[in-house]
Parts: sequence; structure tokens; C-alpha cells
Amino acid sequence: MNYFKQLREIILDSVEELVSSGAVPDGLDLESINVEPPRDPSHGDVATNAALVLAGKVGRKPREIAEEIALFLKRLHVPAPIAEVDVAGPGFINMRLSAAFLRGRLRDVLESGTAYGDSDLGQGRAVNVEYVSANPTGPLHVGNARGAVFGDALARLLRKTGFDVTREYYVNDAGTQVDVLARSAYLRYREALGEDVGEIPEGLYPGDYLVPVGERLAAEHGDRWLNEDEDSWLPVVRETATDAMMELIRADLDAVGAEIDVFSSERKLVEAGGADEAERLLADRGLIYEGVLDAPRGKRPEDWEPREQTLFRSTAFGDDVDRPLRKSDGGWTYFAGDVAYHRDKMARGFDAMIDVWGADHAGHVKRMKAAVAALSGNGAELDVKLYQLVKLSRGGEPVHMSKRAGSFVTVGDVVDEVGKDVARFIMLTRRNDAPLDFDFEAVTEQSRDNPVFYVQYAHARACSVLRNAAGSLGGEVDGGALRRANLDRLTHGDELALIKALGGWPRLVETAAEAHEPHRVAFFVHDLASAFHRFWNRGKEEPDLRFIVDEDRELTLARAALVKGVATVIASGLEVMGVEPVEEMR
Repeated sequence: MNYFKQLREIILDSVEELVSSGAVPDGLDLESINVEPPRDPSHGDVATNAALVLAGKVGRKPREIAEEIALFLKRLHVPAPIAEVDVAGPGFINMRLSAAFLRGRLRDVLESGTAYGDSDLGQGRAVNVEYVSANPTGPLHVGNARGAVFGDALARLLRKTGFDVTREYYVNDAGTQVDVLARSAYLRYREALGEDVGEIPEGLYPGDYLVPVGERLAAEHGDRWLNEDEDSWLPVVRETATDAMMELIRADLDAVGAEIDVFSSERKLVEAGGADEAERLLADRGLIYEGVLDAPRGKRPEDWEPREQTLFRSTAFGDDVDRPLRKSDGGWTYFAGDVAYHRDKMARGFDAMIDVWGADHAGHVKRMKAAVAALSGNGAELDVKLYQLVKLSRGGEPVHMSKRAGSFVTVGDVVDEVGKDVARFIMLTRRNDAPLDFDFEAVTEQSRDNPVFYVQYAHARACSVLRNAAGSLGGEVDGGALRRANLDRLTHGDELALIKALGGWPRLVETAAEAHEPHRVAFFVHDLASAFHRFWNRGKEEPDLRFIVDEDRELTLARAALVKGVATVIASGLEVMGVEPVEEMR
């Protein structure tokens, strides 16, 4: 239960009370009234801007309205769920929650398990999350890994909040890059047949991952294509090489734990007339014309060769310039394929789409949003999430390339060295649009400076406490016993603060889902782990705060319930991140 929503309903009830009394008029837009944690925790547990919002609409002083709302709250909602109400500053209303109400949130955790924080926010709305979508020209590099982890975690987050999520990979198998792949694979085919091909020419893919492709071609076709013209062997080699690369990519996605529901082929879409259909739809809406684009910024006029092209009027939808759908020779542009693909997604029922792109595609965001707006008549939503580079190092020294790939570090290289869980966790410790430093030594060291270790250790420590409590209580720490624990025994300020942190998880889940920011989950579980470690350390210094009090079984059981709550919420957060919680540290 997101108790901030519950408290907002209480605030709205107080506004209705003011309406009934004639203090404020009926029919006001109350959408901007919010209830959230105050910036300064010393001010209380929750705060609302209700008085400030109302004052701007009715021309009264916000503090006067705040006092009236506070009076209503004190009369009807103190001592539960609100213990104290205070009006501060120009009209903010700060509230402290009752201990009984907070303990009820721990009860929610114990009853729901890792489903605690699940929400119906999405109301079953279909949303398409497309991520990775790397060209099928080799294994995934570490930058792709960041996009894969971000997209997969975002999909998990949206599913937890009640969206009907489809995870999708767009296979860019229609461009010139797959022809380059085919030529590179053909060279390895000749090599597999015994020819000394020498150094791989510049412009072709040099990685050893193409050696097995050449061997497969030789095994399947013998020397059939050895002396044939390129036009003869290119389609066959291209299909074999593309299929082989997608096998590598699927293995890399599996290694990093990124699930994909649908793989969509650009080539198949274009061959089925998808680009033609998108062009017709835009033309029917008067958004296609033949024209000449101005020279790009930074180019001298003598370097620019103007040519007539088929253009999409993307400036009508907020883009900087109109965009070509066809080249001057009549062939499709890359953009045309992307337009067709997004139209296809909408035709499959997705009016909410999220694309996860590398930061090098930032210049394509406006045109793609314009195309979606034009194709849907402004009825569909597209959110493009850009992720920045990953800087790899080892002990502070840069790591540049993989022996297998030849020019970059692969997903497989990273996962083989540090493991899936470490890789995923670290990828989510920064905003997607912030650069990420990934030091192989730092991410595997066992110290509080390593967020992966720090959070996993908190979960393992909680599990250890529960095992020890079971020994002290004779096994009475199963789910049923913990749910029956007398939580009224939890009265210390640190205990209640820890429960309040647990109670904030449902709100965090919803706000992170609304913002499409799964890194907030990583921040939350780290903060929760820190609070738990602090409480555990206090128990070492103050015996009355230890989790296991041998002479007080009831208190021990109540604190075991609190520890179970911490372990459960950490596990719930790690589940969203796609990370397995550990019960013992090795």
C-alpha cells in the first residue's frame, strides 16, 4: 500500500470539508495537490502543499487555509494515522505518523512478501519497451549491456506497477552494415577453405567471432561460392552470418539476464511493405512532399550538394528540420525503416512506447517523436531513454578491448569476470543519462564502498539474524509466527525509522515507474541497507537494541519480524533489478 496516496485522500477529504463550509468554492482543480516526504526529515514524516495550491485559486493567504486544514486533520485523524500536525512557513502542512500506523506497514510487508510494493498504477495498459536493438554484426559490447540492463529493469518495474509490458528487440538487418558483415564472413569462409586471407582489410569486421561463421559456411556449402560473383553469394552469406550473430546476441542477453519477448526484423518489415504503408499514411495526412533540404550546420555552401528528396514534414511536430524518407535515388532512408517500425508497434496495440537508445542517437529523438505524433494523430506516447557510455577500468587503468571481439569489450567478457548480478547492479547505480565508471576490481571488493556488496551483505546479515533467532526461539520464526508477532513491542525510534523506510517502498516503486527511472530502486535498497547496518551496529554498543534478547522472547520475535521485513523489501528491490539476493556471503 502506497500510504502517501491514502494520506492524499485524507487531505482531499479536508478540502471537501472546506468546500462544504463555504471556505473555498466547489469545482477546483486539485490535481496538483501532493503528499510527499518533506525535504527536511526533522519537519515530519509527510508534508502537503494543499494550502498553497488552494490559495492560488481562491485568493486567500495560504497559511490561513493551512490552519483550517490542520484543524480538520487534528479533529478527525489524530492519533491515527496522523500523530501530529504542524503548519510551517508560508503554508506547508507537516505531519508525523502514528507508531501504530507505521507498524501496520511492517505487517503489510510480512503478509505480502516480495509482492509488497506491487501496484495497479498501470491498470493493465500495454506498453512496449524496446532496448538494445544493436546491429547484428557481432556480440554485444559493454555499452549494449547498460542498455540491456536498464531496459530489462524498467520492464520489470513497469510490470510490478500493473502495466502489460512487451520487451522488444529491433533487429537492424536491412542496412549496409549487414552487407559489410556478409563480406567479412565471406573472408572467413575463404579462410576456412584453406586460403591465407592475411590481415583483415580496413572496413570489415576483424573479430574472431566470425571464424565459426566461415567454418559453418564451408561445412554447409563447400567451395560452391568460392569463385562466384558477390551478387550470387551475398544473400546466402548475409542470412547465415546474421543468424549466427543473433545467436551470439541472444547468448549475451541471456548472460546478463535481459529477457526479450519479441524480436522484430527490419528487413522483413520493409519487404512486407511497412515503409510504403507508413509513407502512404503520412501522405494522406498531407505530411509528405518533394523538396530540397538546406545545408547542414557547419558545412560550407560549396561542400553541399542540394538534391530533391521525399521529405516528411516533421517540423510540424516540433522537429528542427524536415526529414527525408527516401534518398535521391528513391531508396529508403534509415529513418524510413524506423518510422515503419513504430507504426507497426502502434498497429499491434501499443500507444505507449519506450525506446532505450545509446547517447550517440540523441539527434534522432526529435524526429522519431515527431513521426509517432504524426502517425498516431498525437494519440500515442514515445519516451526515449538515452544511456551514456560505460568507462571500463581495472585498478584505475583503462580496459579497452576484448581478445574475442578485437575492438571492444563484450557483455560476455564482463559477466564472465564479475558475474551477472554484480554487472546488473553496478549498471543501475547511476542515472541512465550519466556516464558510468566500471572498475573490475572495485565492483568485486568486499567493502561498504562497493554498493553491490553492501546491499547483498545487508540481506545476508538479515538472514543470519533470522537463523540465530530461530535457534533462540526454538524455530518460531516461520512466516506465520512473524505475522503474529506483537509489533507493539517495537517502540524505539530507530526501529520505527526502519519501519518507515520499509513503508516508503510502494511509493518509490510507483514514482520510479512513472519517471521510467529504475536507478531509483538501486538508491532505495542501498539506503535501506545502510539503515539496517546502522541499527545492527547500535546493537553491538547497546545490548537493549540487539535483535535477539534471550530473556524476552516476545521482543525477539517482534525484532525478528522487523528483520524479516528488511530482508523482504531488499529482496523485492533486487527482484526489480534482476539481481538474486544472497543468504550467505562467501
